[in-house]
Amino acid sequence: MDKRFLTILVVVVIALGGIFYFGKSSNKNSAGSGNGTPSNHTEGTSPKNVNLTVFGDFECPVCGSYFPIEQQLLAKFQGQITFTFHNFPLVSVHPNAFAASRAAEAASLQGQFFKMHDLLYQNQNTWGSASDPTPYFQEYAAQLGLNVAKFKTDFQSTTVNDTINADVALGNTKGITGTPTYFLNGQKLDNTNLNSVTKFEAVIQTALDKAK
Repeated sequence: MDKRFLTILVVVVIALGGIFYFGKSSNKNSAGSGNGTPSNHTEGTSPKNVNLTVFGDFECPVCGSYFPIEQQLLAKFQGQITFTFHNFPLVSVHPNAFAASRAAEAASLQGQFFKMHDLLYQNQNTWGSASDPTPYFQEYAAQLGLNVAKFKTDFQSTTVNDTINADVALGNTKGITGTPTYFLNGQKLDNTNLNSVTKFEAVIQTALDKAK
């Protein structure tokens, strides 16, 4: 066999091996058993069963801009609506998003999902630009009074990864391609009608009025 051909063949094999390795490495955040159940992070109560659900990405700037709107809505409609959050990290554009979801899910195993959720959005510009956001997440866990050793273990666990992947799979079945994506009583909302507190309030109020 021609030596030049053998040399070319070796180079091609090495190159293909490199592509496989980097492709696999880039997916390390989402590794899991595939046996997860979607999360069930809900706060608030609604006698009329009016539920606002969001599929969010903690690193997404638009999600960050909607976070204070969500907080105002929950305050205004306290005792009237429930709010549900599902993870939908867009890892192709937000490299720290999956890790942030892991931090929130690890905190949830100690009953503090929404407190971690709030810290992640409030400090998005800090950990979002970090080459390694993990120390920030551990600092937030300490701030919340969590068992940091358990938090570190849960952060790396297959259970946490499976929950996030199950949320993503659920979002995919609903045709979600971007974040935040909102649903009100199972009906997908148009974000162009939600870009202010007043507009968002009107949509929710209409649902409450219909529930009467």
